[in-house]
Amino acid sequence: MATITKRKTSLTLDAETLDDAKQLGVNVSAVAEAALIKAVAEARHKQWLEENKSAFADQSDWHERHRHPLADIMTTPGASSWKS
Repeated sequence: MATITKRKTSLTLDAETLDDAKQLGVNVSAVAEAALIKAVAEARHKQWLEENKSAFADQSDWHERHRHPLADIMTTPGASSWKS
């Protein structure tokens, strides 16, 4: 099992919310880490989409010119999966 390295950091948070979290037993570090993990994943996804947008445009253009190679067997909601 891999060891996760943790690092202390300083955050500035709303005092009342922080007091409420402490009173309710909310693990602020765990919540912050989960939110940060999600934000990093979303930022990476956005960056990946931006870095690859020309490839997506090229693929879309190719499909418009040549049709999708599986167009005859692709399904749409309410349609049969195989055309006769």
